[in-house]
Amino acid sequence: MRSFARALRPAVRRSLAVSAPRIASGRTAALPVIQTAARPLSTTAPRRDPSLADVAPTPITHFSETEVAMAEAVQKFANDVILPKVREMDEAEEMDPTIVEQLFEQGIMGVEIPEEYGGAGMNFTAAIVGIEELARVDPSVSVMVDVHNTLVNTAVIRWGSEALKKKYLPKLATNTVGSFCLSEPVSGSDAFALATKATATENGYKINGSKMWITNSMEAEFFIVFANLKPEQGYKGISAFIVDKGMKGFSIAKKEKKLGIKASSTCVLNFDDVEVPKENLLGQEGQGYKYAIQILNEGRIGIGAQMTGLALGAWENAVKYVWNDRKQFGKLVGEFQGMQHQIAQSYTEIAAARALVYNAARKKEAGEDFVMDAAMAKLYASQVAGRVSGLAVEWMGGMGFVREGLAEKFFRDSKIGAIYEGTSNIQLNTIAKMLQKEYTA
Repeated sequence: MRSFARALRPAVRRSLAVSAPRIASGRTAALPVIQTAARPLSTTAPRRDPSLADVAPTPITHFSETEVAMAEAVQKFANDVILPKVREMDEAEEMDPTIVEQLFEQGIMGVEIPEEYGGAGMNFTAAIVGIEELARVDPSVSVMVDVHNTLVNTAVIRWGSEALKKKYLPKLATNTVGSFCLSEPVSGSDAFALATKATATENGYKINGSKMWITNSMEAEFFIVFANLKPEQGYKGISAFIVDKGMKGFSIAKKEKKLGIKASSTCVLNFDDVEVPKENLLGQEGQGYKYAIQILNEGRIGIGAQMTGLALGAWENAVKYVWNDRKQFGKLVGEFQGMQHQIAQSYTEIAAARALVYNAARKKEAGEDFVMDAAMAKLYASQVAGRVSGLAVEWMGGMGFVREGLAEKFFRDSKIGAIYEGTSNIQLNTIAKMLQKEYTA
């Protein structure tokens, strides 16, 4: 099967070559003169970056040629290849290895990895598009791709030495699943209370401790591990290290049995005197806490996309049934006004959540501050996913409650959105703190 990532490379190169907005005829659009006006009714700083003044405005969900092709290709792949195996993987609580292999073959695991390292060389929003499309069919597959792309690959691209990039990025793009190891039994929302320690040795570092709730553990061969190298400095002593699965002292202690996203592996990891070579330090010593914060802010946009994809998948699955099959009192259930109001309200909420997600993604790509936007996107998208998937079960009646279809699975899968990569309360804290900072004299 030919990788659609390779097929899209010409489009990617064309998008990178665009230097000015274009109108329908293909001619360069004349840009209006931008005048700076006084803002007498505002005491806050202008939000718009002056450097973006020459960018033609477009709808938030207007996709580039590359992003449209990405959405179409991933949607086809998800329906043709993943959908027939969704129920089997959920029941077995295991990811089908052939699915993982084909994700790599299609280039979905190396969306932002530069072409020189074997990746697709696409943009961040293209990855978000792929994550959302996968979640419309199976949120378990979606989160594996999300963590691998938005957390693992991004960290190596941004902070890895050239030697680390040359060694690992080609693998991460073609055949090696990555995992991000931050959470521990005593440090969940309080992420920097981690107890895993690293000590300097003559040849590098030695890691001791445990990690918990680690996504992709069973499939991964590559792990970014956060450990405190200088505990006396508190969270400022945290550093990030690359650990290979085969390193002595590394072990998977337990695979969790979960309510939802059951095909996605979540495990407890042990590190018992794991010796890591000096060159496997990711970035600089003592900067791990900064890396984690930055990466998780971006990752929250990915989880937001997973949740909007889930909500849309649950909604589509249910409305197709109530508008085509399920009848009561002599007419289709979906034709009753009360049902139509619920369907319309749910779709409106999905559209609003998607707007938040793609606005955060665009701001991230534009170099603007997107932290609050990412928090709002994840918070609201997870709330919408829970509401819509729950209603979808009710709309379908008994058929929504049995494991024969996908409705109950979407409902179970939705709950994790309010928990991982920052709970809903943590998102609310982030939003409130940033608002308070802006509106406090």
